Parts: sequence; C-alpha cells; structure tokens
Amino acid sequence: MSIGDFVKGVVTDVLEGMLKKATTSKRRRRRKTAPSTANQTLRQIEKLLKPAKRQTSRKKTVRARSKTRRASSLS
Repeated sequence: MSIGDFVKGVVTDVLEGMLKKATTSKRRRRRKTAPSTANQTLRQIEKLLKPAKRQTSRKKTVRARSKTRRASSLS
C-alpha cells in the first residue's frame, strides 16, 4: 500500500464524515407558547392584586424552632 493510497483513503473518509454530519443535523423548532386563557389571565391579575406576604424575621423562626425542639426532646 503506497502513501498516495493511504492519503486518498483518509481524505475520502473525512469528506464522507463531513457530508454525513451536514445532512443529519436539523434545527429544532421552538415551541410556541399557547395564548393564555381568560381563566389564566384572571388568576394572574388576582395574584398581582394580592398584597405580598411580609417576610418573617429569622430570629423569630429560629426561636420558635428551638422551643419545639426542646419540647420534643423532653418527652
């Protein structure tokens, strides 16, 4: 087997590989979002109208948690 034959084989393999890759890769289509129904729109509006919950302080929650932990360890 000569060097020319080897090079020719390599080149044909590479070209075939490139052609195969070019033909198989398809672009994915983006899914369209469904238009929101009246019920969903109403729910979103109600959510916006409801006042936000106040964030509970960390100190309060930790204290309450430790109390329950102490109570459960005693029994």
